[in-house]
Amino acid sequence: MAYYIGVDGGGTKTTYALFNEHKEILRMHEGPGTNHENLEGSFNEAAALLWEGLQALLDEAGLALSDIGFTLMGLAGVDHPYQYDALMKRLRGYGLERKAPQGKALRGLEICNDGFIVVKAGCRSGAGIGLNLGTGTCCNAIDRRGRLRQLAGLGDFSGDAGNGSWIAVQAFRLVYDDVILGLAATGLTPLLFEAFGLTRPEELLILIEAIEEPGSDAAKTLIRLFFEAANRGDPAVLRLVEQMALRGAQLIVAHLRNLDFAASLPCEVVLSGSIHTKLPNDIYIELLKQKAAQLSGRELEFHKLEQPPVVGCINWILQEYA
Repeated sequence: MAYYIGVDGGGTKTTYALFNEHKEILRMHEGPGTNHENLEGSFNEAAALLWEGLQALLDEAGLALSDIGFTLMGLAGVDHPYQYDALMKRLRGYGLERKAPQGKALRGLEICNDGFIVVKAGCRSGAGIGLNLGTGTCCNAIDRRGRLRQLAGLGDFSGDAGNGSWIAVQAFRLVYDDVILGLAATGLTPLLFEAFGLTRPEELLILIEAIEEPGSDAAKTLIRLFFEAANRGDPAVLRLVEQMALRGAQLIVAHLRNLDFAASLPCEVVLSGSIHTKLPNDIYIELLKQKAAQLSGRELEFHKLEQPPVVGCINWILQEYA
């Protein structure tokens, strides 16, 4: 039996999966986030965490690294060639690139931005666009010629909107403007005060530190309340929902302009990440579809990713590396 490993490394958690040649998941292991940008030890710490996660997966399966035919990692934070080179250098130091017994070179490892494995996991043809809204934003695409392109992921510098960090900040600001500055009222205010047991406006400030922590319970609660307010028709929240839908549509259309997707077929757009897959976001999704269609003038086929993104690793491995 042939064995392969796929890794989906995010900012808050990392998933390690052992596959066979039939794309069956034989074993899974979950570890801490491995985005070097969030770690004090940067690339060194990220590589060490990835190696620990791989070893834990192999130990649980009773296998050794030499049993693995290929490892593909989709990693948040691998956005530019220098980041790719820096992390690959450190991972190779753990022996992840090896030689075949007959002496022929065998690249046992490849890494890419985690947004690309979303495309491979969710597009039937293996080509399409993946819009991921989790803690951060990325919009990655692979066209029918195999060309890769990555957009967003730079926070305010690339105008990212709609990810968890963005929603938490924007939602907090709406309530701050309401109760502290006395500006426009929002229905999000009573929802937040009730959820967190606040009684006075000044208590709002206590939440900042907890909300700033990516993936914290406080941030998750605020994001949930944001969509609850949207579904209740709160005008202030709906303006933000329209803003995030427009930005997502602009990213999708930029890929359509610059890459090669068959004009005669609908282009697949995979929506992934917790904002897309774990929240009552129908209003936002419908706006996203409308704006993307209007801006592109093309037929698009949207669907939410229903399987773990790490599955994109084995699809890609068997297509190109095995």
